[in-house]
Amino acid sequence: MPTVILVRHGRSTANADGVLAGWSPGVALDDTGRAQATVLAARLAALPLAAVVSSPLQRCQETLRPLLDTRPELPSHTDERIGECHYGDWTGRKLGELAGEPLWKTVQQHPSAAVFPGEEGESLRAMQARAVDAVRDWNARIEAEHGPDALYLMCSHGDIIKSLAADALGMHLDLFQRISTDPCSVTVIRYTPHRPFLLRLGDTGDLTPLIPPPPRDNGKDGQQDTADASDASASDDHSGDAVVGGSTGAP
Repeated sequence: MPTVILVRHGRSTANADGVLAGWSPGVALDDTGRAQATVLAARLAALPLAAVVSSPLQRCQETLRPLLDTRPELPSHTDERIGECHYGDWTGRKLGELAGEPLWKTVQQHPSAAVFPGEEGESLRAMQARAVDAVRDWNARIEAEHGPDALYLMCSHGDIIKSLAADALGMHLDLFQRISTDPCSVTVIRYTPHRPFLLRLGDTGDLTPLIPPPPRDNGKDGQQDTADASDASASDDHSGDAVVGGSTGAP
């Protein structure tokens, strides 16, 4: 199954001001965020992306702009299911102020029980469920259109990406606050028929090791060449099994 590259949007004006933006309109990248987005496009330049999927929120759309400007051939889609959590009455408030709310401890220590107040408030469980459903649906679509080794990108938000990483690791949602994703960082999950593999978490470095290897040639009898078969036995690039002793890394 495909590999999804999860990008948290670059630093926003709300991040810089310590405000919980949620679905507030008009929250843009600040100068630092725009610079991060430019660097991100360069980091992704070598990767054969099949498609880009984004949260509808402005800060995610702006994060992808430099990438799409340099690679206009990339199919681009929007999916509300990877939009920010609906924080209800907490939306637009200062994080320092929210830390004094009784619900804050629940969000930190027992997030699976957290439901944000107000008519538009969402539970963190519902947020995770819609995000996981979105990734699974896009995995199936990308594989059908581009094959099982395809790479595609999703630009989303911190809590969404943390919850997807927790799901990939088989962690209960109550543990997801142990995960951290900085603005414009990259988290990468490779899905297989049996389990996901977390390849990057909050990464800000070189992404070229994510380039899929070339297709292996088969012999006349349909079997792999000896060298290819040897490589396949030592590699976890296409297998649903983990490499005993650890991955050999990029060639």
